Amino acid sequence: MLDNITKRRIDDCRDILVGKLPDPKSQIEQITIALIYKFMDDMDKEAIELGGKAKFFSDYKIPDPNDSKKEIIVSFEKYSWDNLFDTKVSATEMLKLYSEAIEGMVKNPNIPELFANIFKNAYLPYRDPETLKMFLKTISEFEYTHSEKLGDAFEYLLSVMGSQGDAGQFRTPRHIIDFLVEVVDPKKDETILDPACGTAGFLISAFKHIKENNNNLTPDERKKLIKNFIGYDISPDMVRLSLVNLYLHGFSDPHVFEYDTLSSEDRWDETFDIVLANPPFMSPKGGIRPHKKFTISSNRSEVLFVDYIAEHLTPKGRAGIIVPEGIIFQSGTAYKALRKMLVDKYLYAVVSLPAGVFNPYSGVKTSILLMDANLSKKTEDILFIKIDNDGYSLGAQRNPVKGGQLQEAVSTLKTFRQNCIDGKEFNNTTLAQRVTKNEIGKSGDYNLSGERYKNTEVRLSSYPIVELGSLINVDNGRVLTEFEDNGSIACIKVSDMNLPENTTDLITSSHWIKETSFSLLPVNSIVFPKRGAAIATNKKRFTKIPCLIDNNCMGISVNNEKILNPRYLFAFMRQFDLTTISNSAGIALINNPDIKGVKIPLPPLSIQEEIVAEIESYQKIIDGAKIVVDNYKPRIELDNSWEKLAFEDICVVNPKKSEINNLDEKTEVSFVPMADLNENQMDFVVNQVKPLNEVYKGYTYFKEDDVLLAKVTPCFENGKAGIAKNLINGIGFGSSEYYVFRPNKKILSIWIYLNIITDNFREKGKLNMTGTGGLQRIPTDFVKSYKIPVPSIKIQQEIVSQIEKEQALINANKELISIYEQKIKDRINKVWTT
Repeated sequence: MLDNITKRRIDDCRDILVGKLPDPKSQIEQITIALIYKFMDDMDKEAIELGGKAKFFSDYKIPDPNDSKKEIIVSFEKYSWDNLFDTKVSATEMLKLYSEAIEGMVKNPNIPELFANIFKNAYLPYRDPETLKMFLKTISEFEYTHSEKLGDAFEYLLSVMGSQGDAGQFRTPRHIIDFLVEVVDPKKDETILDPACGTAGFLISAFKHIKENNNNLTPDERKKLIKNFIGYDISPDMVRLSLVNLYLHGFSDPHVFEYDTLSSEDRWDETFDIVLANPPFMSPKGGIRPHKKFTISSNRSEVLFVDYIAEHLTPKGRAGIIVPEGIIFQSGTAYKALRKMLVDKYLYAVVSLPAGVFNPYSGVKTSILLMDANLSKKTEDILFIKIDNDGYSLGAQRNPVKGGQLQEAVSTLKTFRQNCIDGKEFNNTTLAQRVTKNEIGKSGDYNLSGERYKNTEVRLSSYPIVELGSLINVDNGRVLTEFEDNGSIACIKVSDMNLPENTTDLITSSHWIKETSFSLLPVNSIVFPKRGAAIATNKKRFTKIPCLIDNNCMGISVNNEKILNPRYLFAFMRQFDLTTISNSAGIALINNPDIKGVKIPLPPLSIQEEIVAEIESYQKIIDGAKIVVDNYKPRIELDNSWEKLAFEDICVVNPKKSEINNLDEKTEVSFVPMADLNENQMDFVVNQVKPLNEVYKGYTYFKEDDVLLAKVTPCFENGKAGIAKNLINGIGFGSSEYYVFRPNKKILSIWIYLNIITDNFREKGKLNMTGTGGLQRIPTDFVKSYKIPVPSIKIQQEIVSQIEKEQALINANKELISIYEQKIKDRINKVWTT
């Protein structure tokens, strides 16, 4: 376990560096280099105490470039830790010595390959002597040890990165890594690969798993075991971090290689008994350029990584891989060919994870593919498991909650595997269902969404399982084109589901008519999209007004409320994934037989009413918390004595790109499109990374802690603004429709943000907009000349502190929403098991 003292030291290091290196990844690299530097010196001291000599920080000889028969001595002892902190050495001299040492480390023949790789391309990115002295003084408090505590400390340090490179890969939560490892169950004599290892989390978890199951490993067995672990990563920075992480977790000789898994052929012929991975799934512009050895022809990284893993298993090999939803159901030729190959040769189970597993870094929905080339030959079934509760809330905080299903999933998967080996049939449970390979391949698209096949399986429930066909009427809508002012009959389009008033119950519309000869969809019906991409939004609304619906919607109404409570049906439909019943050939479409074939448990009406009452009590809590969240807006109590200054006097508006002209054009930077900037929320998640040369022209430039403001309608009026945080290399680019504010020493970034989200600024901005139609913008002159109250930094900090306390309460309400949404899901699931 990580102790508080070690955690504080790491936090202190980051706090010292943040002024010079705002990017967490850069902070971690510098802390990593300094720690290894210090530990090498500690090992030298230990060797001397035992009667030996210093190995790392000792002078060495090299051939004389002017006379091949002679050697010259290179001074390296002067870089030892004690010499850095000699009282005669000034801070400026310390900076010079330390910088020379880390850059010259790879040339020292006394440095083993592991450490040489860690110091490869290392340099000091800042030149402030006092900052370095404070930083190294804190590093001095760490002492070299092979203890688990130090490994845990480094894991904590890595956790602050959040997303690993942002190229479509997000830091895998520890409990998900451990779950996947426990399921795949690597053995001590098996070779193990992570082809995109990041910080080596999967390799370390597998190592711990094997040690826990083999308590009495001999030194030779342990040495052989370490050789079985291999990691690849395309990023030299990630290779460095993974080497250190493995070393601090007991790998005396870790094997992680800088290697482009998808484009290089150098290691193509290597196969492994175990592959564990959460690869990056963002393809660069123009796609990946793979070689010709892949079975599946594609330039999409997600397809190629899964193909690579399957093809690099030994005949009895096993794999567990986290994949995005595109792999599960996208209809492209390569996706379908990949799924067919997996179903035919490798796959034995698919585990669907909740959408919030990667919060707060991403809400991306993922699944786990489990492969076993040998087991796949012994069964005609594939097991589908749906995890609704991974043991943590699905909000930004990810706090522990009761009812986690991961251990049940582990047990279920082990039972399924053993039954396949023994030739026994597996009985479906509420968590898992088996589906035949023939059923999966019947449509030709080999869809791997378990929900799609639930309609063909009888789920466990003591209540009758019935098809909706006998219980509902279906309205397929009609073409609606002509509307009237002051009409009394609502005409519902898919877009009306997005109206603020229609978040759950449908009570209004943007379109009305005065009269119609068509039959209206009655009150207490359920409306949802039935055509195109809108199906995947899974929006459902409960009608509180009679209405007409257009032909892109479908409406269902209960035909006998003495048998089926409409609200009970709505509760089930809200949890139901519409994509599982849509026709994936061509434009997605839900037909009458599709919806009528959906099965639900049908308890007595009195039980339905109890369930509805319970769910509605939860919904009231959710609605109340949403009112708090949606209506909260930080406000500043103004003091007339505060000086008022124009933005151009307290910050740089739209900093010049020329200040980064010296950077390499391939430097990675964060990319923030308008869609990623939130409305009325200061924070936003950076989801994309691009090379500098792709974004330098045509996009807006900003840096860490700059404030972004959308200047175009309707984004400006809707409150799209935020503060840039956690940018790759401290640099970001984004929409050309941003204004960027860079504060000077008189003002805090958050103070700027609090003033640009005020009603006064927004209203005056709207009045000053220029342009026509939907392309109106607030002009630069208005922004630069707009005056805001500017108290002292101390007062700003006091006010910001109070607002942060308020924000904590808002976050608590968001957490409450997440908890009670989960309670609703749990109550629905309970009906299947009652």
